[in-house]
Amino acid sequence: MHVMEAIRYRRSVRQYCCKAIEKDVLERMRKALRYAPSACNHQPWRFIFVMDEGLRQQVARACREQMWMAEAPVIVAGCGRADEAYKKMGGYGSSVDVDVAIALDHLTLAAAAEGLGTCWIGAFDEAQVKQILGVPEEVKVVALTPLGYPKQAGLIAPVQQDRRKPEAEMIRIDRYDGESF
Repeated sequence: MHVMEAIRYRRSVRQYCCKAIEKDVLERMRKALRYAPSACNHQPWRFIFVMDEGLRQQVARACREQMWMAEAPVIVAGCGRADEAYKKMGGYGSSVDVDVAIALDHLTLAAAAEGLGTCWIGAFDEAQVKQILGVPEEVKVVALTPLGYPKQAGLIAPVQQDRRKPEAEMIRIDRYDGESF
């Protein structure tokens, strides 16, 4: 699948079938994370592939009881080390959140290209997730995503154009221009 197709097809999937993800597909998912860019190539990220069913259940509970997450055969926890991140980011104390987010976005697009579903999870109790997964205090859990095959084929489909803002409302050339912008 071409990258623009993956962008159009990537959706938040909240229903997963129990089909295991093949080892070669999981390897490609790990590569998508590994090859992501980061500020000054610091690569401050750590990713935990949660495959144990009991741990997935615990993580889902720590994500505001979003138990549907545990249906996926994998939950990926995107973590970052601020001490390894670029420190001079405009508007940010460090690049850690942005770097981990970029890598997770690479994962979501690679997953869409493989017919896998994901769903960005930002609603979670970080202290609980850290305790469940053994994440050290100095490491930040930035976001999580379930990873698996959608229960229904129609859950991976092109984004509906009528549900997207028109370009004129979000893109300008050279300057932030106009009151409606």
